[in-house]
Amino acid sequence: MQAIYHAYVSRFVPTAIISLPCTDFNLIDKSSPLFYYAVKMPERDLLLVSTSPRRRELITLFGLAFQFVSAAVDETPRAREAPAALVSRLSRAKAESGARAAAHPNSLVIAADTVVALDGAILGKPADAADATRMLKRLRGRDHRVYSGLTLADGVRALTQVATTTVTLRDYADEEITRYVETGDPLDKAAAYAIQHDGFRPVARIAGCHANVMGLPLCHLYRALKACGVAVNEPDRACQIHLQIECPIARDILNVEIENLKSEI
Repeated sequence: MQAIYHAYVSRFVPTAIISLPCTDFNLIDKSSPLFYYAVKMPERDLLLVSTSPRRRELITLFGLAFQFVSAAVDETPRAREAPAALVSRLSRAKAESGARAAAHPNSLVIAADTVVALDGAILGKPADAADATRMLKRLRGRDHRVYSGLTLADGVRALTQVATTTVTLRDYADEEITRYVETGDPLDKAAAYAIQHDGFRPVARIAGCHANVMGLPLCHLYRALKACGVAVNEPDRACQIHLQIECPIARDILNVEIENLKSEI
């Protein structure tokens, strides 16, 4: 089967991903400033139920071939539904939708849902620029939490985890908020910000999984893939290089015994 190599273009950290169909690794110029890894073809279809560019970008760090599908799921919170319960329920609903769309019954479906909560209240996407400004002022200098529900389902069982990260935003000025909102970037973001935005960079510190804030906790996903019998490499080094971070908790997450994960049918 033809191998596919991903080329990472950067002096130090990969900032662009280019798929290079290649039947012979020797055809690739190894003197160029690129890093390569083979994208392995798994024994079963792996489906990510997501239209998020960030999730699709992050999942490629496993070096496995994934298929991508979308799901139409009502994401409206139920009355008094806690953030962790919401993301757990929605990730399972997305996985069920993806399973119905899968071409083969043996497919392993991966689905995630992420929300931001301040003082226990869920912050969705802003309705308009004024709403984005209000959200950013509420979050300024304060801690809030990001929750991601992650479900893997294969038609026999469904395994669900919830990752939680505490994020503290810096004490940015009103003028910075105005400039950021004028870019339009906050309008399609939960809680009206993106941690990776170069011009704003609102985060002061993160306690927990960094990738979780982007919508896909990779170390949690690794544990679940292993529990489902998928041969996969640990993602911590690739994640830290890609996101230009040092993660002090990756090993703690990865070292959780697979048999201790809870499978919820």
